[in-house]
Amino acid sequence: MDFTRLSALKTYTLTLSILLATSLALSAERPNLLYILVDDLGFSDLGCFGGEIATPVLDSLASDGVRLTQLYNTGRCCPSRAALLTGQYPHRVGLGHMTGNDLGHPGFRGVVSAEAQTIAEVVNQAGYRSFMSGKWHLGTDDPTKHGFEEFYGTLVSAKRFFDPDHMLRLPADRAPRSYEESDFYATDAVTDHALDFLDLARDTPDRPWFLYLAYHAPHFPLQAPQEEIDKYKDRYHTGWDRLRTERLARMKKLGIVPEDTALSARSTWQNYGETATGTNPAWDSLPEERRLDLARRMAIYAAMVDRLDQQIGRVIADLKVANELDNTLIIFTSDNGACFEWDPFGFDIKSGNENQLHKGDAIASMGGPGTYHSVGSGWANASNTPWRQYKHFNHEGGIASPGIVHWPQGLQTEPCAILHQATHIIDLMPTAIVASGASYDGQLEMPGHDLIATINQPRASTDRMLFFEHQGNRAVRHGQWKLVALNRKPWELYNIETDRIESHDLAAQHPKKVAELNAAWETWAADNHVTPLPDDLKVRYLKPRSETP
Repeated sequence: MDFTRLSALKTYTLTLSILLATSLALSAERPNLLYILVDDLGFSDLGCFGGEIATPVLDSLASDGVRLTQLYNTGRCCPSRAALLTGQYPHRVGLGHMTGNDLGHPGFRGVVSAEAQTIAEVVNQAGYRSFMSGKWHLGTDDPTKHGFEEFYGTLVSAKRFFDPDHMLRLPADRAPRSYEESDFYATDAVTDHALDFLDLARDTPDRPWFLYLAYHAPHFPLQAPQEEIDKYKDRYHTGWDRLRTERLARMKKLGIVPEDTALSARSTWQNYGETATGTNPAWDSLPEERRLDLARRMAIYAAMVDRLDQQIGRVIADLKVANELDNTLIIFTSDNGACFEWDPFGFDIKSGNENQLHKGDAIASMGGPGTYHSVGSGWANASNTPWRQYKHFNHEGGIASPGIVHWPQGLQTEPCAILHQATHIIDLMPTAIVASGASYDGQLEMPGHDLIATINQPRASTDRMLFFEHQGNRAVRHGQWKLVALNRKPWELYNIETDRIESHDLAAQHPKKVAELNAAWETWAADNHVTPLPDDLKVRYLKPRSETP
């Protein structure tokens, strides 16, 4: 197959006319739309995906809906948010890298392009009211200029969970809720304002609503209420190796992965696209003091996820009281895989980005106001069980997210269904278009598919191709094959149906397949402002770490 021209690539692009013609008929009552995006959640963190963290609300949505085991993101926060809201590959709308980093190329401008329409702008034309609470991070300074009627949250990456001054209410004449600093926690506040927005929406009961609920947990800094941390303070002393094994066993039992799935080797860790600087060590090889520090980090991370689930529960409870749950299309996912930054031991901003070792009484203070820790690559590797790598990268640990779709009036599946077909975060825009009955007249052709049609009419195989690039890492997924590379290095080829942990590189055995998929990637890259890649994609935030305990 010749993938060298745009016309061939468009074979795999679903235009709106085809999408509308093939979708199932909608009920007379159009659904509300609730898109929940969380930040840096690993593939196996949720209970319904094999995790030990208490997530009963999301588990319940999964049991009554559908879990997507091959829902892909872009590998990074800003690009994924751009892809979700515009339905485009992120480079096509200027956000192939990070906000604020204008690299002088059309795909890497550091701000979402003016020609891109958001879901809010499209569904508003069909009579919807649109609201946003949470993390924006698209480079512009006001989400209400992109179709959202009301906004509360942060325009940039989350930095402080106990600081109300970090959050913003828009339009400018709106007053946010008032909090005492001792009572403020950002995940809760995002939920508070989301509930306020739903109250506003119900002032016009004849109009459906779209709520984009974009939590910035469990992104670092690791900060959580003490009562949540206490639940997990003794849970993680057995370490990441045992946790990975335990999670994989549960994933097999749940049907998330096949019974013959192996556990990937401990992943290497790299500093923002630089050359590899080490491999995650065996837990038992670490000194006891280091293990105590690390166990506390994962306990705080788990507490953040637990609290996140509780807050989503408040929204679901509100929908039930309003008798809106059955006809609200809920889609839940994460913007990328778990975050490795920067090495096995995590960082501590307060100590100058170094691997500060917390001992004795200092451990108890971790996770409170004024602290600023990350979880590190060892635990991130466990969060992404059983995949390789993490956020930033295009191996499965970076681009595979847990996905949940819940819509009792629109899904034609048995409860607790699991879909193993490849889907992508770019699919959320066309899904909203079809579900809302909106028309799309944007300048950019839609590359995504309607998720509801995919769920209700799954196909055993598909010719769909999915493409990825971030910081020189790149990939293309087509059927059983995945071509993937680290940091502009040579391609690796995997049979994703039998080796999704990407352990057996088949590139040497199948050079024609490598050439075919490479040609497809090159065409996509040229058409979507990915290439030529800028020289400085690595953005050296931190120096490489020593691997010594």
